[in-house]
Amino acid sequence: MTQDETQTILNPTDERYQFHEPVELPDGANLHKVRTRKLNVHFGDKHALIDVDLDIPEYEVTALIGPSGCGKSTFLRCINRTNELIPIARTTGDVHINDTDIHLPDTDLESLRRRVSMVAQKPNPFPSSVYENIAYAVRIHGYARDHHELDEIVESSLRRAGLWDDIKDRLKEQGTNLSGGEQQRLCIARSIALSPEILLMDEPCSALDPISTARIEALIEEIREQFTIIIVTHNLQQAARISQQTAFFHLGRMLETGETQQIFMAPSVDRTADYITGRYG
Repeated sequence: MTQDETQTILNPTDERYQFHEPVELPDGANLHKVRTRKLNVHFGDKHALIDVDLDIPEYEVTALIGPSGCGKSTFLRCINRTNELIPIARTTGDVHINDTDIHLPDTDLESLRRRVSMVAQKPNPFPSSVYENIAYAVRIHGYARDHHELDEIVESSLRRAGLWDDIKDRLKEQGTNLSGGEQQRLCIARSIALSPEILLMDEPCSALDPISTARIEALIEEIREQFTIIIVTHNLQQAARISQQTAFFHLGRMLETGETQQIFMAPSVDRTADYITGRYG
């Protein structure tokens, strides 16, 4: 497929594709917040990720796109080493965060997973109050010196997740009683309460209605300057709307990466163009 053919299908004025202009990273930002080299993951005999080399900049949203089963979520779990919770999983290659190898023998996994937080595909609030959903991890990790400071962290987290005004009078209500969109924003608030460096999001809107999806997308845009966000999504329009960088995965390989508008409007790999234009998926 030629570039002209791709641009004919993906009209840059199409309201579904609201591409970001390239952003200037703030002073001191790490151009390679996450860097992988020759990253491979096996689940038993299945080779799920194959020689993935990918650089992810700090304070931007990087979207991982590609067909189902192509390795996107597996890649995401490499960054906080949760694939290792699967007994048949085996990982080789390099994953660096801030130029530090996260597979070093002395890596503290608890600390790593505080620094690299994850929001799952389906909202999964704890079966406790809204307040306790946020406060529990803050309390056990000693992030609050007293009850007053704990209250401040809970409020701040809910505000950053765009949820405070909606539920500030319902903090004692069970988190599981909230609507689907509110539950997902509560899970985001819970994830950012410990101020992680990286926020992993695995199809966070796939179970939500369009209005809730729009609120989550607006939230991602609001918090992007505070976190490095890596999101798996099957929604190409969503990837175009919220991300600055995009990586395309296919059959366990990362075939192409770059600025989102370039990937969508002028992909250099034919298979990327075929996927974006709906020839397969």
